[in-house]
Amino acid sequence: MKRRTTLIAAAAMIAALSIASTPAMAHRDRPADKAEPIVIGHRGASGYVPEHTLASYWLAIEQGADYVEPDLVATRDGVLVARHENAIAILNADGSVREATTDVAERPEFAARKATKTIDGVAITGWFTEDFTLAELKTLRAKERLPALRTANTRFDYQFQVPTFEEVLQLVEQANERRKQQLLREGGLKALKNYKPIGVYPETKHPSYFDGIGLSLEEPLLKLLARYGYRGKQAPVFIQSFEVGNLKALARRTSLPLIQLLNNSGQPWDFAVSGDKRTYADLATASGLAEIAGYADGVGVNTALAIPLVNGRLGTPTTLIADAHAVGLQVHAWTFRAENQFLPNEFDSSANPADLGDLAGQIKAFLDLGLDGFFTDQPFLGRKARDAFVAAGR
Repeated sequence: MKRRTTLIAAAAMIAALSIASTPAMAHRDRPADKAEPIVIGHRGASGYVPEHTLASYWLAIEQGADYVEPDLVATRDGVLVARHENAIAILNADGSVREATTDVAERPEFAARKATKTIDGVAITGWFTEDFTLAELKTLRAKERLPALRTANTRFDYQFQVPTFEEVLQLVEQANERRKQQLLREGGLKALKNYKPIGVYPETKHPSYFDGIGLSLEEPLLKLLARYGYRGKQAPVFIQSFEVGNLKALARRTSLPLIQLLNNSGQPWDFAVSGDKRTYADLATASGLAEIAGYADGVGVNTALAIPLVNGRLGTPTTLIADAHAVGLQVHAWTFRAENQFLPNEFDSSANPADLGDLAGQIKAFLDLGLDGFFTDQPFLGRKARDAFVAAGR
């Protein structure tokens, strides 16, 4: 029987299974230089537990992530929830499941919700968050998105709910309060000068699509961030998007830090809709970055834009990081994953794609270029790599 999962239960389960969090806890509250590159828990600690669950965000915090990253989509009743895509299960042409982050395809009561939709120009058959109320979505349970590669994570299947963005903010708020109380216990009021809050790094997913169906993401996002005290340029938050128009609109409405995401192929979907021929490659040039600096505070780039792959290995670095810094933009890169399947070949540990390779080596190659932060599925390993880089004096 499926059981109701609470944050306490999730924490107890993960702790009992000894998922590499204890070593990181010893240093996670060490005051960090503001210039230190930030470690962003990509969908939480998605290398260890199913992504975009409260357990994943909790573990990322325990492993030393500076920020946790929820991707945001909307329910039918307009509630922001954390899922990588609005498609929560995707089917192949033969009806088999291609990818699923929930058990919706196994739930006969929702069989009639299956639909085929065109999302950013791509036809997808499956189940979508916007066809469920929050109450209905809460009856579903999360599943590991990459079960063939991350087989160990599947032991958590059916244990966790789909969290709302507000629940993620509450989790971070509680973790930050514990951090303050720990500093007070250890050093009194003077110790609070070393307080460094955990931040949130939300992404608006498919904003043009959601605008088109009357479920705009930006208004509820700003409302929730304000409710939980995120205000001004110094707030521990970055709002990110692969589209341009919604970031420009946000820049007129908020002073919170904004990040323009850049892929290594294609173009922003709102450009495609409007007939703008520019691509992400165009935006990654010096002139493109100068334009981005007019409305955003940084760029979140595919790693290949900073160091292209050549025959599976790291090639010659581009000038992107230096060009971005020249116009005042921060640069965060995505996504650093420890499995051999995702690593450049020179950092592989074996021929087994699921084995963990030299993630620290890959991270160091990018930090040497001046990278300001990075997204990683394994925050424990990312934090260790960042701390080693800082300790070595860069």
